[in-house]
Amino acid sequence: MSDEDSATVTKLLKAIGDFERISDHAVNVLESVEELREKGIEFSPAAREEFAVLCAATDEILALTEAAFVDNDIALAYDVEPLEQVIDNLKTLLRNNHIARLKEGSCTVETGFIWSDLITNFERVSDHCSNIAVGIIDVSEHTMNAHEVIKSLKAGNAHYSDKYGEYSSKYGVSSMSK
Repeated sequence: MSDEDSATVTKLLKAIGDFERISDHAVNVLESVEELREKGIEFSPAAREEFAVLCAATDEILALTEAAFVDNDIALAYDVEPLEQVIDNLKTLLRNNHIARLKEGSCTVETGFIWSDLITNFERVSDHCSNIAVGIIDVSEHTMNAHEVIKSLKAGNAHYSDKYGEYSSKYGVSSMSK
């Protein structure tokens, strides 16, 4: 087996489990949406607006990850991790905002359980996208150490900081409240 073939097999083996888990989370999201529909439950307008932002960020990370994987595009793979961090922050913010709405009476405990399931599944999808992107970088750099790749992506990396700022602004992480 050539070095190129070996790298391709390594990339595929690393990614297959993450792609499978992404599909599992998609099924979980579908089940949550079906539960909302069956029970006739709706999120508050503020929650719907926040959820649209999370969906857009998740759509973008999935598209970036797919393109990076299919095209073996290392530059796109480097753009995934800062967006994953923004999605992590969105999850925390959206959870906290729901708690505030719950205290105000504009959301219910029942919607809270579904809300939590949904945002957790979206955040986990982004985690798996990160794993795939890190695997692409790892194979291209022949490090075979994903933890070191992630550490080097974040530690004093101007590209990471710039992209994180861009994604934070785009998805309103710093300005979104209740």
